[in-house]
Amino acid sequence: MTRYAQIISTGRYVPEKMLPNSYFDEILGRDVDEWLVTNVGIKERHVMAADETTSDLACHAANQALARATITPQELDLIILATDTPDYLSPATSTVLQHKIGAINAGTFDVNCACAGWVTALDTAARYIATDTTINHILVIGVYGMSRFVDYSDHKTCTLFADGAGAVVVGAGVEPGFMAGKMVATGSFYDALGIYTGGVACPITPIEENSGIPRVQFVRKFPATFNSDHWPPLIMDTLAKANLGLDDIDFFLFTQLNLNTIKQMMALLGQPLAKTHWIMDKWGYTGSACIPMALDDALASQKRPLPGDIILFCASGGGISMACNIWRWTA
Repeated sequence: MTRYAQIISTGRYVPEKMLPNSYFDEILGRDVDEWLVTNVGIKERHVMAADETTSDLACHAANQALARATITPQELDLIILATDTPDYLSPATSTVLQHKIGAINAGTFDVNCACAGWVTALDTAARYIATDTTINHILVIGVYGMSRFVDYSDHKTCTLFADGAGAVVVGAGVEPGFMAGKMVATGSFYDALGIYTGGVACPITPIEENSGIPRVQFVRKFPATFNSDHWPPLIMDTLAKANLGLDDIDFFLFTQLNLNTIKQMMALLGQPLAKTHWIMDKWGYTGSACIPMALDDALASQKRPLPGDIILFCASGGGISMACNIWRWTA
């Protein structure tokens, strides 16, 4: 019997502490609220507590997804965790999560494609399900703890980034779920945005040297039209793999950084805004976690996807990495 990868449940976690735009008006000494709402769509964001780690955020989302899938942690065969804010450079945060949730039978690995990580991990999970009959349940989780790397005096970054986690359980079924996927990259922007301290190319220096403190930073500008230039051909190539057209897609989810970009993309694709969903207004930008968080939120609001819907995920991450995949909703 042919095996198909299906998304069988979702979960998310949003930290309790909320920072409204007015918080940044005060610490930056300028009015940023109007600009953020108009240009990005962010009104507030949530950040982790002082005693929380990336793996802790992941635990909450993972446990919710497992409960909704009505499986135990011990039934997981694999954990794929997407993040660029790991607990440690080594070992993998997926291994920490495996221990914390008690998934003693699961293999683990991390994926770091920055904010394209979860869509990349989801594609990877689908291919494991299709090719290995011993793997029946995979936890695919995107998690972001970027507040630990934010310089709150840098107005270019501090108002955008937030923390959170989103998860799905991917299982094997007899009806098609995963339909197609594609990944591309434009590596010439590897030095434009990131956390550049702590790796081999730039080891951490003593803490008293400010340059040695790991922090997220914009080093040089991306083209303003990067996503609008690159997402449409990536989407069309993925649709072609699935023998589908744009009008066959019932629900689109994009990287949740900029509401204006999402509106522009839907217009470029000739699709109504009712076919998409966004969360940056209430949760800020949560990187690799943003698309699974948006998926879970859309389901919670009884918006979409509905059984039988065809859903398309499309994401960009620093580097620049891009990933797109298409699923029939069977949950």
